[in-house]
Amino acid sequence: MSAIPNQARTLWLIGILHAFTHIYQVALLPLYLGIQRDLKLTSVEESTLLVTIMGFAYFIPSYGLGVLADRLSRKKLLAVGLAANGLGFVLLSMSPNYACALASVVLAGLGGSFYHPSATALIARLFPQGRGRAFGLVGIGASVGFFIGPFYSGWRAVSSGNWRTPVLELGLFGMIAAGAFTWLADEEQKSFSNISDSPNDTLGKGQKLFPTMALWAFFFGASFTFSLRDFAGSAMATSTSLFLQKAHGFDPKLAGIALSGIFLASAISNPVLGRFSDGARLRWISYVLILAAFFISLFPRVSVRWMVPTLLVYGFFFMASYPMTEAAVMESVHDSVRGRSFGLFITVGGLVSNLAHWLVGKWVHNLGEKAVIPESYLPLYGIMSFMVLASLAGLPCLRAIRKREEELPLNVLSPASTLPSTTPQ
Repeated sequence: MSAIPNQARTLWLIGILHAFTHIYQVALLPLYLGIQRDLKLTSVEESTLLVTIMGFAYFIPSYGLGVLADRLSRKKLLAVGLAANGLGFVLLSMSPNYACALASVVLAGLGGSFYHPSATALIARLFPQGRGRAFGLVGIGASVGFFIGPFYSGWRAVSSGNWRTPVLELGLFGMIAAGAFTWLADEEQKSFSNISDSPNDTLGKGQKLFPTMALWAFFFGASFTFSLRDFAGSAMATSTSLFLQKAHGFDPKLAGIALSGIFLASAISNPVLGRFSDGARLRWISYVLILAAFFISLFPRVSVRWMVPTLLVYGFFFMASYPMTEAAVMESVHDSVRGRSFGLFITVGGLVSNLAHWLVGKWVHNLGEKAVIPESYLPLYGIMSFMVLASLAGLPCLRAIRKREEELPLNVLSPASTLPSTTPQ
């Protein structure tokens, strides 16, 4: 992967925005019980529902944001989105009741929905070669965000005695970062207009995402099956927070530190394994997901002192699957439709996966007195492990998309087929 200075700077700035986007997704995880007490909620599932609602607001608009990302300034969309995301958290910290809290997380989720369609399309355009490594480097931002979110919110909630303090501070930090990004990042069309990954870059303009129903079927098949992985990842975070606090007596600070372990090692695995995947993309996705499924199943069975190391190793493999998958999806379509394609991809995945937080909260609530018994959680972790393995069915779909587009006759070629046939399998 080679980059001119402006490209590299913009890549790292996008990585910083990536961090904030994922800070907001996980910051509430250690705060469930505190939110329940403060807002006088009847059950913990109402607290976990806040994260589910935020996730729905995050993913439902993704296709529409992808359309905008293919037509408008991706830089401006990224800045506006982060500002709205941060504002949602500021308002959440001031919410006097549950209804206001729900409205605030909807705004936060809508702001977050701006990030991935715009950023993923922009990165794919900036780096026509070595995309796995580029996405892996930006994935460091996600690792940092996922680490900081539960760590900071859990620590500040305990030190301040109030769950609202870290929520307010994180919201303000994000709004400041949005202003800094607006000032420092370059407009794509001014700095990078010479970049193209096709000899006929105009071919994709105005074209459909896929020219045949078979390709659409494979695309939705891949989107749905990978949503099983995403569901398991979301469920793993929420279930681990509740498992540690209810079954092992962790406070929010210790639970936040433990959850941060999931994401710490991925700061290494995202760029390193992402780069390795440039030689065999789908094969490497298989490797990391199989290992992740194993450690999900192992986690509730180890002693307390081994739980954080187990979470760390699980996160090393599981989180690395995301930049690899993003690169594989982006290599299937032309730059002019990448925003739409990835927006649609994460819309399908998000609608399924974000049920996880609420469903896990409901599961734990239904355990009743058994919620304090560690063995009660074994079936839940077994289901999550199975879902990760089931998501491997999406790999043949991605392979079929590429193969069928290469076999299409010239008069029905989609934009994606103008790309060189070099996608690693």
